[in-house]
Amino acid sequence: MADWKIKLLYDGDCPLCLREVNFLQTKDNGRGLVAFTDIAADDYDPADNGGVSFETAMARIHAVLPDGSVIQNVEVFRQVYAVLGIGWMYAPTQWPVLGPLVDKLYDIWADWRLKLTGRPDLATIIAQRNQRCQPDEVCRL
Repeated sequence: MADWKIKLLYDGDCPLCLREVNFLQTKDNGRGLVAFTDIAADDYDPADNGGVSFETAMARIHAVLPDGSVIQNVEVFRQVYAVLGIGWMYAPTQWPVLGPLVDKLYDIWADWRLKLTGRPDLATIIAQRNQRCQPDEVCRL
């Protein structure tokens, strides 16, 4: 059984994602409630992270629960914030009208995240990762 309550898969090359992770790490305050896993790291292994491939993780935010189940999108934020005792910040995203709107806004954000943060498109990022990581090396998609 894991000591953490939720494992957050985040893009360590995304400046906005890092800002959020830094905030969440401050709120975790060394308790280890959230395991932070950088999907951009060359040693990221889907087998250790609910089977979530690099490409899948790059497209939408994901988290893994201790039982191995995977959640994604705004539900990740809801659960991470709840684990850290600040769930009230995302509680309104469960309201009947606001919830679907927030979910849709997240979908738009996820589709444009790379471009808005000045990064290449996903296909280019994957190609660069493949160049860096030959088949016998650590990187896994």
